[in-house]
Formats: sequence, structure tokens, C-alpha cells
Amino acid sequence: MQKIIRIGTRESQLALWQANKVRKELEELGYKTQIVPIKSTGDIILDKPLYELGITGVFTKNLDVAMLKGDIDIAVHSLKDVPTVLPKGIVQGAVLKRANYMDLLVLKDNEEFFGQPEGIVATGSLRRKAQWLNRYPTHKVEDLRGNVNTRLQKLEDSETWNGAIFAAAGLERLGLRESGAIPLSWMIPAPAQGAIMIACLENDTFALDACEQLNHHETKVCVGIEREFLNLLEGGCTAPIGALAYVDDKTEEINFKGVLLKRDGSKKITVTKTAKLGRHRFLAKDCADYVINRGGKELMLEDEEVSVHKHNIYSTKKLSEIQKKSLPYTIGVTDSDFIKIRFNRIPPKVMKTAIENVIITSQNGVEAILNSFTKDQIKFKNIFCVGRRTKKLIETRIGKVAYVAKNAEKLAAYLASELQTKEVTYFCSDLRLDVLPTQLKEQGVVVNEIEAYKTMLSAVKVKDTVDGVLFYSPSGIESYLQKNDSDKVAFCIGETTAKEARKHFANVQVSNLPSVDAVLELVKNHFVEA
Repeated sequence: MQKIIRIGTRESQLALWQANKVRKELEELGYKTQIVPIKSTGDIILDKPLYELGITGVFTKNLDVAMLKGDIDIAVHSLKDVPTVLPKGIVQGAVLKRANYMDLLVLKDNEEFFGQPEGIVATGSLRRKAQWLNRYPTHKVEDLRGNVNTRLQKLEDSETWNGAIFAAAGLERLGLRESGAIPLSWMIPAPAQGAIMIACLENDTFALDACEQLNHHETKVCVGIEREFLNLLEGGCTAPIGALAYVDDKTEEINFKGVLLKRDGSKKITVTKTAKLGRHRFLAKDCADYVINRGGKELMLEDEEVSVHKHNIYSTKKLSEIQKKSLPYTIGVTDSDFIKIRFNRIPPKVMKTAIENVIITSQNGVEAILNSFTKDQIKFKNIFCVGRRTKKLIETRIGKVAYVAKNAEKLAAYLASELQTKEVTYFCSDLRLDVLPTQLKEQGVVVNEIEAYKTMLSAVKVKDTVDGVLFYSPSGIESYLQKNDSDKVAFCIGETTAKEARKHFANVQVSNLPSVDAVLELVKNHFVEA
């Protein structure tokens, strides 16, 4: 029986149109398909500008999750909505032939307001807003959110707007383009505007083979250049960046033009360049370098400096620049390591004989063991650990894990009931929770503790303007409380940390997954919905 390809899509009329286009083309090739609508964050939260949401892939994340969970096989997106770096395990399966890439101005009455000093247009796009204000600096641009039909109705109902800006492709696909709509040929579109992309799981060869047959090579090349330009400038939905690449059939050259603007439209840097098709490898990089060398980074920094943060958070662990940039510009972030680790020298005699049952509850424990011994010197028969990331590190660097638990309590319960030899060796810190050794000892299990590393508290005083604090361990909470009050929101990486936080903080939020990225997602969702 032939496999049915489940096509994930947002529920808007435009998204369903695009998904059905993919469905039709796949069925013409002989594949069986099924449409699976899924709501996105961008469809649910309609009272805030997109750039304030700040969530990477605001219209794609829920489809990514559904695909990784196995609820759908492929996802259909407007490529301009897709982050330039896809989630691990997901790849671009195909890009369909591009439709009209232009922006259109849909008028409320007529275009006479162009020459007037107090015109008002509406758009939810920071890029469109900045380019409009750059061309018409005395005009006002108001926020407009919702699907295509909703935005058209809001324009119709407004008593003050002179017009609203839409992507031509969206209106044309739904048959809603009005004859009087004005093409904004001077406005550089969003990277990949007008293109439909199909995302697949990288290990799903059936879906990949099917989608590859829908790929339009010229479109794939051009939108790839545009998205690389966007990625190299490190811009997302919080930076006004436009990019357009197209092939001149006569000369077989790729023409590229890009723009970076200040959010208020008061400054812009533009670039134009051509390259022969097939020799375009460095076209995006050359153009991004041109913008950067003419003050692009400084221009973006100006916007960040003048932005008034609506919320401020403090991370008790240093974050990477990529992690910081995943937050919307409305959330200010400060960070430092409240916990510092020093590995102890573990005596060589520990490894003279094989240890039957070993417990490791953190990645620091793994690193501490490897700081004293090579993989060949380590003689563990059965390794038990806490956390998937710790398990992955152990199996990469030391050996196979016999059992992994979500937390210390569950590991203790498992060992107490399953161990044949009632003795374990626990590689731990000088600061550790008593849960695991206490429960094991109560069940008659002998616990040999080896202090593999020291955990040193290194707190700093955080500012009163901080709204929330990110915690990654109970020790981090202990460190924080040495110099700070518990009047903030506590964002915790897991239930063990949250349990400790609840002893001190009134408002404790817990991430769904035990990762830094999940904690940051928790922060974004909390403040977006606040």
C-alpha cells in the first residue's frame, strides 16, 4: 500500500491555497496526500506587531514541532516566513516556481495622499514600514495584523488609513487583487517573497524524493542568495532588510539588489551587483560585506540602542550571541555565570578495578571524569544518569548508558527496585541535592560518593529593572539568593530546579524541555502573552 504524504499547513485561506497547490502537484505525479491544518503562534497572537513577537519562525515553529513529532510528513510555507537556519532534522525539500515578488499598495480612496504631509498607511512588516517612511518621511505607518481577508476588511473599516501594503502574490493567489492596487516597484521585497517552500525531515527519503520533483531550480538559486544575504547580516524579523535576486535570460546573469534600513526609515544602505549564473557562489557574501563595510552593523546597533526594552531578564548562565538574538528586541538580556565549576583530580586507584554501578547526574560530572581519565582508562560496567543531554555526552565520550531518568527521584526509585548488586558509585559535586543518596540509602543501597568537581557560587547583584531570572540548577538559585531578592519571575530549565525555586519565588515558570533554548522560548511566550 502506497504511503500517504500528510501535508502540514497553517489554517489561513492563503496557507491552505498553497498547501493544496502542493497537494495537486504531488497527486499529478501519482502520490497520495492528505492536508493537515495546524495553528501557528503568528495566527494566534494578533494584537502585537510581528517584530515584537521576536519568535524565530513565528509562522513555522508549530509545523516544525508537528513534523518532528511525526504528526505530518511535510510542511508547506511561504518561504519569506521561514528562518534562514532550519531546525535540526528538518531540510528544504523543494522551492516551487516563484510568483509575483512585488509589494502592492491597496488604496482606500485614491493616491492623492502621496503628495500630502500627513498620509497614513498600514502594514505589519517592519521592512515595508521603514521603506515607506524613507520615501515619505512625514507620513505615519500603523500596524496591521491578521490574514489577507482580515487585513483587507480592517482597511475597509478604517476611517483614517489611506491604504495598506500587501504582498502581490498573496492577493493574486486568492483572486483578491483589486484593479486599482499600485505596484510598489521601488520597494525591495522580503527575501524569498512570492516563493513557496516545502520542508521535509532529512531522513524521510520517500518525502524528499517526492518533493524534489517539484523543485524549480532558478527560483531555488535566487531565493537562496536572498536568504544567505539576510543570514549574513544576522537580520530577522527585527531588522528591516529587503533582498531580490533574479535571472536576466538574455545575459544569463543574476541581478541582485538589497537594502538595510533603520527602523524609522531615516537611514538606509543599498547594494546592487550582478554575477554570471553558475558563478554566483559569493554574490550574497559580497553584497552583505558591502553593507557591513558601509556601517550596516552600526545602523542595526543604533536601533537596538534606542529601543526601549519593555522587559528585562537576567540569565544566571552566559548565553551565546545566537541565543541572545533569538529574543525580541523588546526584551533586554544580561547574563553572567552564577555557578563556576572546578574539576577535582580523581585518584587513579578509583579505576584500578571495574566499577559495577555508576551514577552521573550532570554533564559537569562527565567532564570531570574525563578530566582525570581517558576513555580507555574508564572501567564502568553499568552507567546510570539523569537527563538526555547527559546521556548523549556519556555515550559519545565514555560508553553505553544502562538507564536514563528525567530526575534524581525517578533514578533513585528505579535503582532501588532494579539493582542486583546493592552498591553504587556516585560521581558528584561538593554541592549536590540529598534526594538521590538519601533515597538509595533508605532502600539499603550502599552509596560511594566521589567528589569529582567543586561548584563555586559566584553571584552578582542584578538591577531592580529586571523582570525575570533564568535558572538552570538548584545551585544557581542558591547563588542568586546570596545577593538578590526573590521578587522576580523565575524561569527554570526543569522540574528539579523549579522545585527549589518554589521555596522562594512566588512566580515560577518551567520549560517543556531541559534546554537553554526551551527556557528562552518560555521567556518569549511569557512576555508576549503578558
